Amino acid sequence: MNMPQSRRNDLLVALIHVIGWGILFGLPLLVSPRDGNPMTWNRYLGYIFVPAAFMIVFYVNYFLLIDRLLFRRRWLVFLGVNLLLIGTVSGLLHLWQGYYFSHLAQITKPLRGPKPDMVMFILRDATMMMLTGALSVAIKTTSGWYRTQQEKAEMAKERTEAELRNLKSQLNPHFLFNTLNNIYSLIAIDRDRAQWAVHSLSRLLRYVLYDNNENKVPLEQEIAFIRSYIELMKLRLAGNVTVEVSLPDDCRGVRIAPLLFITLIENAFKHGVSTEKPSFVRIRISLREDDIVICTIENSCFPKSDDDRSGSGIGMQNLLRRLNLLYPQAHSLRQQQIGGTFLTQLIVNL
Repeated sequence: MNMPQSRRNDLLVALIHVIGWGILFGLPLLVSPRDGNPMTWNRYLGYIFVPAAFMIVFYVNYFLLIDRLLFRRRWLVFLGVNLLLIGTVSGLLHLWQGYYFSHLAQITKPLRGPKPDMVMFILRDATMMMLTGALSVAIKTTSGWYRTQQEKAEMAKERTEAELRNLKSQLNPHFLFNTLNNIYSLIAIDRDRAQWAVHSLSRLLRYVLYDNNENKVPLEQEIAFIRSYIELMKLRLAGNVTVEVSLPDDCRGVRIAPLLFITLIENAFKHGVSTEKPSFVRIRISLREDDIVICTIENSCFPKSDDDRSGSGIGMQNLLRRLNLLYPQAHSLRQQQIGGTFLTQLIVNL
């Protein structure tokens, strides 16, 4: 089972804390004392009260004062409470150290060297505690900013996925609407072929509704769907229409977002076919070695009148939005009319 990202981040932060304090507590065991006296167990026990005091200042800020005062913009109270905290901890630390080392001197050999200046020790440790408090603020603020950015990214991802689901829910009835229009036209021409078309439509709908629920599907599966759809559309065409199709046979296992090309192919049959004049539809889809898919569609230009509102243009709006969500900066869509030919080219970098 994969661990959630937030849980992994929490464990990483905890590990960093453990390592940081471990180094600080273990430092006397790694570095020889500057006064020339050996680091005995009793001396070490006296030393660890200093990093322990730093820990108190750090975690009182980290878990309590920063959230309750600093993040609520009670800056003067935060500063005052910290000064009181540092002063109290510094005083208690040096009272304890004075008692501890005085007691230690009675039972062990006195340490060599001059007697340390207690005032300088207090000022030094108080300054270090102030820096420790500042470090706590820096770490807490940075981790809070990182967590906020991560939450924003997750929310943006959820919104994108929700919008894609909504776009897909729009695409399914749009596809069905256009295909049923084609079958309706076919009924008047050949009932047997219309019956076969209904059966083919059921297979296509299975793919549209059930088989492409993932964000990406195998390209060969998408090509098979396109091939079946073109065969279905050809059933209602008259003899004056030429259809040329070139689709890749080897898709090398690459995956693509489903139903990217179907809207363009629908529009080619819808606006490129005439029942009276010679017309054509040419569809070429190729897969380059660098996993770039190129879909080029050429069709004669017989645009529908304004009275024909089937589909209401939702297909192209849907396609453009899906491309921007799924392949930002990785797609190119070009459409232009050259004489009596309408050219559409969609390039997708997988």
